[in-house]
Formats: sequence, structure tokens, C-alpha cells
Amino acid sequence: MRIGELSRETGVAIPTIKYYVREGLLPAGRLTSPNQASYDDGHVRRLRLIRGLIDVGGLSVSSVRDVLAAVDSPEEAVHDVLGVAQGAITPRTAAAPEGMERARQTVAELVRRRGWRVEPDHPSYEKLAVALATLRGIAHGEFEEVMDDYAEACERVAAADLAWAERNAEVDGLVERVVVGTVLGDAVLSAMRRLAHVEASARTFGEAGERGASEAEVKGAGGR
Repeated sequence: MRIGELSRETGVAIPTIKYYVREGLLPAGRLTSPNQASYDDGHVRRLRLIRGLIDVGGLSVSSVRDVLAAVDSPEEAVHDVLGVAQGAITPRTAAAPEGMERARQTVAELVRRRGWRVEPDHPSYEKLAVALATLRGIAHGEFEEVMDDYAEACERVAAADLAWAERNAEVDGLVERVVVGTVLGDAVLSAMRRLAHVEASARTFGEAGERGASEAEVKGAGGR
């Protein structure tokens, strides 16, 4: 297909496609003449992957480049490539809040307690510490009471992620499935967590509120 057809198929504008080619995110098409190139289904799939990482995963073009470089390195160990990809998709904190030393210690204790084989230089290690220090700074340090509940839930999610990645991995490669599942899985998990919040809130507060209103109505009716 020509670039115009590729644009119509994917919904990505032609100038954007050319930009992705220049940036090395998308392979160039096969030249059929000095001014014409041909694209195939591989380009369609790659473009959709790029847009998914940007639009749904919220990654920058620079981060997408790093993620795709990891995806395109099948000779590397999956565990190592996943580490590279996670480093690319985890935003760095510009300024650390007060109380970071204590927060880092809390994260270290959690990691030891759970038996996680994670080094302190992992970007998410520091990101978690920043979140905990911030919570303490705004007088919500008691949030740490649910840390192990969160950790247990995350262990189950991580196991589900990798089990999914291993199924039919030959279709698009284990590395790509792990990386895509990590990036887009974050979006799925965040949205699903909010849906669960709505249900939990209705179950915990909504029904109690309805019961309270009903009891008030009964008492009011009895008093007439």
C-alpha cells in the first residue's frame, strides 16, 4: 500500500507517519520508485502499537523509542529487556519531597518482607518512596497500613500479566507482549481500579446512606 492508504488504514496523518520514520519508530517503506514507497501490514501493526503507547500508555516519543528498541532486541533476556522497558516508561520525579530517607526505608522493608528481588536503583523503587513521602507530608501517612494489601494484589496482577504474555507469545513475540502488557496494562489497571472504587463506594457508603434515609422516613412517618 502507499502512504496515503497507510494513513487511511491507521488514522495517522501522513506528516506524522513521516515523522515516526525519521525518528526511527517506524521502518521506512520499500522503495518502488525514487519518490514512492510501499508499506505492508507490518507497518499498520507497528503504527497502531506506536499510537497505543502514546495515546493510551501516555508515553512520550522519546520513551516510545526506548520501549520499541527493547521490543526489537529479541536476543536479549526477557527479564533484562523488561527492566529496560520499565525504566523507559517510569517517569522520573523532578523534586523529591521531605522525608525521603524514611520513605526509602519503608520501601526497603516492604521489598524484604515480600521477598521481592528488586534493587534500590529501579525507578519504581524511588517512585514509590516519593509517593509515600508525599502522603506523609500531607498528613496521610497512615496509608501505609494498606501497603501489604496493595503488594499482595500487585503480585497477583504481575503473575496474571506474565501468564498472559506467555500464552501464544509466538504470534508477536514474548518481549513485545510483556512490554505492551506493562504499558497498556497500566491503563487497564488504573481504569478498572476506578470502576471497582465506584462499586466499593456504593456498597460501603451508598447502601448505608439509603438505609439511613429509609430509617429516617419510617421514624418520620411514625411521628405523624
